[in-house]
Amino acid sequence: MDLKNSVLRKKDIKKCTICDAGLSQTFGSLGLIILGVGAILGAGIFVITGLAAAVAGPSVVFSFLAAAIVCVMVALCFAELASMITVTGGSYTYTQFSLGEIWAWIVGWSVLLQIIITAATVAIGWSSYIVGLINSIPNLSFFTSFSTQFYGFINLPALSIVALLTGVVLMGARSSKRVNNIIVIIKLLVVIIFIIVGIKYVNLANYSPFIPMGINGIFQGAAMVFFAYLGFEAIATSSEEAINPQKSIPKGIIGSLIICAVLYVLVVIIMTGMVRYSEYSGVTAPVQYALNAVGANWIMTIVTIGIIAGLTTVILVNLYTIPRVLYSMSRDRLLPSILSHINSKYKVPIIPIIISGVLTGLIATLVPLGAVFELANIGALTVFIFVALGIINLRRTCPEVPRKFTCPFVPVLPIITILICLILILELKPSTLINFGIWTTIGLIIYFGYKIYNLKK
Repeated sequence: MDLKNSVLRKKDIKKCTICDAGLSQTFGSLGLIILGVGAILGAGIFVITGLAAAVAGPSVVFSFLAAAIVCVMVALCFAELASMITVTGGSYTYTQFSLGEIWAWIVGWSVLLQIIITAATVAIGWSSYIVGLINSIPNLSFFTSFSTQFYGFINLPALSIVALLTGVVLMGARSSKRVNNIIVIIKLLVVIIFIIVGIKYVNLANYSPFIPMGINGIFQGAAMVFFAYLGFEAIATSSEEAINPQKSIPKGIIGSLIICAVLYVLVVIIMTGMVRYSEYSGVTAPVQYALNAVGANWIMTIVTIGIIAGLTTVILVNLYTIPRVLYSMSRDRLLPSILSHINSKYKVPIIPIIISGVLTGLIATLVPLGAVFELANIGALTVFIFVALGIINLRRTCPEVPRKFTCPFVPVLPIITILICLILILELKPSTLINFGIWTTIGLIIYFGYKIYNLKK
């Protein structure tokens, strides 16, 4: 096969909908919803809300709603593809079937950027909260010194949590599931406690002006908080580890997204009522900051511990997801075959797990929060455009393939999704667009270099 035909080839959806590679089937519908909540609910509430509120003011609630609507539209596209294609790899694999190899590579490369940056960003936020907790407890001067000594040069707490959770992921999907389930319950309880407690401290004067930056501020906020909903990719990449994936994957994606969207809106309304939006500028631990500002110190420790637990699940699920994408790309011979080797004892791809842990740890350790999280947004928005295009194309080319879930209003809904994603991309900083262009160029160099190497063998 020549290079041109090779890069444009598609997988045959009629012959390859299930691949049994030895991964352990672990997740039912409820397990996938919990997995999704574990991945989604955390960074948006506990890290990004403050930064977005500083941009959009109290109207950041509209930013969250706008981002949620876009993500629901994308989730409907994901759900149909997941009900047809039960091969692990998520949007990367869907694009292999719907559009072809070169586009699948771009999507896979963007997904890797999105998930690695998400995990690193949340690890940075986790570090901010853990340092704040340690500083608030008397007689912990040694640990306070230890936690802050390298902060600003090497983020030691962030590195530590990434290393610990990489170890959990290495022990297999069942271990990851158990840890995630326990911590998600804690996280949900803490969010509910914050909502109940925070209502008492809401000052209606903080809501005026409600839209201080105008409509443009809402769109800028939406482009930022889009990051908050990105976890459902983790569900899509778990197809070969799901029980009855044609039904459970769509339920997991849509169910977890709806739960998280409702909680996000409630929390952000209360946060912007507790503290004036302008005070959140540059704050990476906004919930903790809001409680401190209103003097709710009596609940601070409990809420902070829950927040730390919540951020932990986001890091865990993302570290679980990254290796599955690398594994899928390797199995398709787009990356070295060693990345698709499954350990016989733990039923996981060990080398991709280690690689993902190292990359995430390096970014979380050395790069400040404000410099990285928008890269996750542009990566996700790019992926969503290709997923929407894939739905349209498969409806045209493979109408006879059974679908356990059908996305409504095709092609209108996918087209609207594409347009909104493009608008949100244009709202991002020019430096983000440039950095994403550099990342994509590096990816294409790797793709064509490895492709030419394989064709010459």
